[in-house]
Amino acid sequence: MPVAELSHLKSTVTWGKLLKERRQALGLTQRSLAQKLGVRTSYLAVLENGRRKPSLRLIGRLATTLGINGKELLILARPEAELLLSPSPRRPRNKSWQRLLNNPAVLARYRVTCCERQALQQMAELGGTLTMRRLTAILMLIREFP
Repeated sequence: MPVAELSHLKSTVTWGKLLKERRQALGLTQRSLAQKLGVRTSYLAVLENGRRKPSLRLIGRLATTLGINGKELLILARPEAELLLSPSPRRPRNKSWQRLLNNPAVLARYRVTCCERQALQQMAELGGTLTMRRLTAILMLIREFP
C-alpha cells in the first residue's frame, strides 16, 4: 500500500479528522481498525474526536496500518516533536580547537595519541573555546578513564 503524504494538508486538519478520513477512505470501520491496532473501539472514537492524543507506539502502528507517512503523522499528532525531528543548524567550528589540534608542537608536548586526538575532535563539535588549560584538563580526564 503506498504511503500517503500529509505535507499537502493545511494546518486546519486535526489529528482526529485525518484519522477518521483515512480510515473511511480505506473502507474500515472503527471496530475493524481498532482490532488491527489492538485497541478498544471506544478508544479509537476518543482519538477521532480529538479528545486524546495517541502514544508514540500507537502512532507507529497507525502509520503502518493506514499507510500514512509516520514522521508527518507524528508531527500532526504531537507538533512539539517537529523541533526534535528537524535538522539542527550546524554550529560554526571554533578556530581555537582547530588551532590547537592541528599544532604538531602542542600535540607532541602533551603526547596526544591518535585516540585522544579523535576524542578531542569530537568534543570540538560541541563548541566552546579551547585554551591550553582546558586542553590539559580534558587530556587528564581522558587518560584517567581508559
